[in-house]
Formats: sequence, C-alpha cells, structure tokens
Amino acid sequence: MLGFNRWHLFKILTAILFIAGIGWLALDYFIPAPPSKITIATGFKGGAYEFFGAKYQEILARSRVKVEVRLTEGTGQNLELLQDPKSGVQVAFVQGGVSDNRRSPGLLSLGRINYQLFAVFYRATETFDDLTQLKGKRIAVGPVGSGTQVTAAKILGISGITSETATLVPLAGLAAVNALHEGKVDVLFVANVPDAPLVQELIKDPRYRLMNFSRAKAITRILPFLVRLELAQGVIDFEKNIPAADVTLLGTTNAVLVRNDLHPEIINLLTQTLLEAHNDAGIFQQFGEFPSQTDPEFPIAPSARDFYKNGPSFLNRYLPFWLTNYVERAIAVLVTVVAITIPLFNFAPKLYMWFVRRFMAKAYRRMRIIEKELQTELSAPQVAVLQADLESIDRATRILPMRHSDLFFAMRLHIDLMRTQLASRLIEAQTAKVA
Repeated sequence: MLGFNRWHLFKILTAILFIAGIGWLALDYFIPAPPSKITIATGFKGGAYEFFGAKYQEILARSRVKVEVRLTEGTGQNLELLQDPKSGVQVAFVQGGVSDNRRSPGLLSLGRINYQLFAVFYRATETFDDLTQLKGKRIAVGPVGSGTQVTAAKILGISGITSETATLVPLAGLAAVNALHEGKVDVLFVANVPDAPLVQELIKDPRYRLMNFSRAKAITRILPFLVRLELAQGVIDFEKNIPAADVTLLGTTNAVLVRNDLHPEIINLLTQTLLEAHNDAGIFQQFGEFPSQTDPEFPIAPSARDFYKNGPSFLNRYLPFWLTNYVERAIAVLVTVVAITIPLFNFAPKLYMWFVRRFMAKAYRRMRIIEKELQTELSAPQVAVLQADLESIDRATRILPMRHSDLFFAMRLHIDLMRTQLASRLIEAQTAKVA
C-alpha cells in the first residue's frame, strides 16, 4: 500500500531512535563525558600545595567529582607526573621559575593562583643580615628536584652559597621543621604560603627569626621570576605585634597546570574552583588579584580563558555539573537527529513520487504486453488469460491514494478500453471456433 499506516509510522520512529542512538554513541566516542575522578599532584606533607589540594577536594566534591590528592616531592616531580600519561595525574601545582612550555611541552595553565613565599628561618640566638652570612651553615633546602630546592639553589647560589661552602640538607615541610627543632640544621629555607600553619607557627615561635632580605630588589633583577614581598609589622598577630618590624621577603607565583588532553568541562570546573579558592585578599595579595588570567611560562587553556572572559555557560548557571553534561549531549543528539531527518523529510515526497511512477510504469508495461498479444491470432482460452491479467492490473492500481486520482482515472480509462477490446476478441474467437 502506498499510503502511510501504523507500520510505516513504526518504521519511521525506529529509524529516528536508531539515528539518535548512533549519534549518542558517536558523541560518547568522539566527545567523551568528563571523568568523575581526577588526581592532583600537590607536594610534601604540611606544604601549601597539600593545603590547596584538600581545599579543591572539598569544593569539587559538591559537583560529584572525586579528587585524589597525591603527595609528592614538589614541583619537579609534579611536572614529571603530568607529562607521564601512565601516572594518572591530570592536574598539578607548579612553582613559578622552575620550568616553561619549551622545557615541559604538552601542559596548559589555568592561571597563577597566589604568591609563593620564600623565607629563611634561623635560631633567635644568631643574627643574620645577609644571605652571604649563611656560609658554613647546615641549610634545609627541600628534596632534590623539588621547586623549593631549585629556587633555593638559585637564590643561595648568587650569594656564593653552594654545596662546597655550606651543608645543603634535602629536607622540607614537617621533616625540616623537626630537624630545626632538634638542632640537625641551622637554617630552614621555606617555600610556602604565609597562611600555611607551618609558616605561621615558625613566625610566632620566639625561638626563631625570619631573615630580612635586605638586597631583595637586586635579587629580583638577577632572578626575574622572583618578586619582592613585604610582610607588614603586626600582620601575623596584631595584638602581639608579630612580626615586630616590616620584613622584606622574596616570592614567586604558583600555577595550576593540567594535561592538554584533560576534558574541557573539568577545566571549566577547575577554573571555577580556582576563583572560589583564591579570589580573596591575603597578606600579600589584593582582592581579585588571583587567579590571574595570564601565565608568563605556560599557555592558558582555551576553556579556562573562555571561562575567565565569559563566565559559566548558560546551563552551568542553572544546572549541577553532573547533569549539565547529559543535557548538553541530549541537545547535541537532538540537533543531529533534526539535521539528518529534515533533509530526509524534504526528500521523502520525491522518493514517494518515484515509487508511484515506478509502480504505474510497471502496470503500463503489463498492459503493453496485453496490447501486443492482441495484435496476434488468439484462441478463446488465450483471451481469457489476458483478461485475467488485466483484472489483476485493475486490482493492483485500485490502491492508488485519493491524492493521485488523476493517475487512477487515467488508468481506469485505459483498462476499460482494453477490457472492451478483449471482450470483442473473445467473441470473435468463440464465433470462429463454432464456425
């Protein structure tokens, strides 16, 4: 039957669902859903990176993204883990001045998040006014290959302090503080944020002093990745006036780096996390100063740049993260189905008319065969066979829908004419047989 019935509608619906399913599978293959778990490489126990990793873990949990915080030896190991696809690490904290895009390709930045403080603590029984006075001392400079150790080597190196002029001990974090308490080291080189509990305790501890970098301006000229910071008098504890005087310190900025194959939706979520975790004012930073939208060492991830510029997408403003992806994929599948089905529906009438013409052409070919047979000598049984064929053609063409009435009546006219001819030939054949 050329008209549409329930079976045709069922087939059309099945085709649409099939296209939607193929579209969903294609999206899942070419545009996979964001992972529900990520791993962040932080730093040593008690360090700033561990502190921020825990904060990210708490924030991302609200979006149903599980965060594994992996403790490391610091920036050096973090860079190695990020560049190793088998490590499972997709995100890491990296200290400024240690590497760049040329030395560590394949990594993208989400921006700088805070000032990294470089401070030197020593016993209050001594007085050091300059880094050059640390010659011959036992100095905890951080694990080998860590960002702390790399920066300490550069800062101490321009002061003539090397492994030949001092004892450089590869300790950091709580282990280094314990070594200072136990007298195993004389000086502690700290790379941390001023809000970190470890730094706060050392500044408030009367047994130790915080060195003032009297030539900090010169150091920042020699080592451009460093910045001059000032710890204002009384900013740590105003009531007890800690510190008792302004202290000039050195610092750099920390960055959050990601692998360049990390899902854009996770990058957007991380960028939003950075804004929540680092947007406030601090001891050294103004409100809104961080996270920065630029990075002098690594390219900013395109998704992060778009987020900084335009904010969250329309769906992200009103839907939770875990639901947004499904809605986006559903919209994409719907658009795909519409894009495929609309041309099909536009082509369907042409295809339908092709079937109608093909059907009518076949009927007329059968009639041509009957007409050709009429040109020969026929017996009564042969005419009866041709009549049966004509009636079969008549029954077949009666299924033409009402909208093709012109074709129907034209065919009826031709069938009636041929039916008359066959009737005449049958009479002739019967008369000839009787004679």
